[in-house]
Amino acid sequence: MTFKGFKDIDEIVEWLEPMDYETFWKEIKPFCLVLFSREKCDRDIASGATDEETVLYVMKNFVRMELAKILKLEWRDPLMQSTAVH
Repeated sequence: MTFKGFKDIDEIVEWLEPMDYETFWKEIKPFCLVLFSREKCDRDIASGATDEETVLYVMKNFVRMELAKILKLEWRDPLMQSTAVH
């Protein structure tokens, strides 16, 4: 799936959901999105301020929102929209 290959927000969610922490950072890099840096996230995890699962959950949802906004995408079925990527 390419950057412009997403047809709707559901496809972004389907792309993001199976990613683990390492894969996530590799896959989003080409998009050059304005997000918290990996270094900051790694520091927060290392300091115990948060855990990897929480960081990944939050960052996936930031990516979903940013890509949907940039690409002007909608949910397939607005009545059944998911609110978060897990």
